[in-house]
Amino acid sequence: MTPSPDTTRLLLDARRGDRSAFDGLYAHLYDELNELARQRLARFRPGQTLDTSALVHEAYLRLVDQTRVELQDRDHFLALASRAMRFIVVDHARARSADKRGGGAALLTLDRVPVAAGAGEEADDVMALDQALASLERMDPRLGQVVELRFFGGLTHEEVARITGRSVPTVKRDWIRARAWLYRFMTAEG
Repeated sequence: MTPSPDTTRLLLDARRGDRSAFDGLYAHLYDELNELARQRLARFRPGQTLDTSALVHEAYLRLVDQTRVELQDRDHFLALASRAMRFIVVDHARARSADKRGGGAALLTLDRVPVAAGAGEEADDVMALDQALASLERMDPRLGQVVELRFFGGLTHEEVARITGRSVPTVKRDWIRARAWLYRFMTAEG
């Protein structure tokens, strides 16, 4: 999907420092952000994580602090929102497991969090994934970016390709490579 004329106008005005345009952009893309958040949180058991509205609002607050970032287009805005959602979910998981120290963390797949995981295990899964993703990003930033956009941002292969400037087949290959690397990393760490 290409940016609508309204989205483009709001982005251009926001780049020029128009605060109301940035707020308007958020309102304009709120439903899309809400859907991304809903998809991300659907992986977790009800009541174990943030709710959708809280995640969207917290992501917005983090984006507001990025006034020096020049938003290029709708996809760039969604990529920044994906990154913000990643850190919010991880921070929330850290806070939930602050009391719980030690082993016993279950393996997190990139398809979904295990349904049988207990409350503490789910937080450990998110933190283990974040640690693995940080290692992947150090080794291959391109693969890390694909995981962040696909897993935390909920973007499609086509949207990731558009954001990164790569072809869809390349993004699909990167996604497969990244998942395999993360699986090996988390299995070895497990």
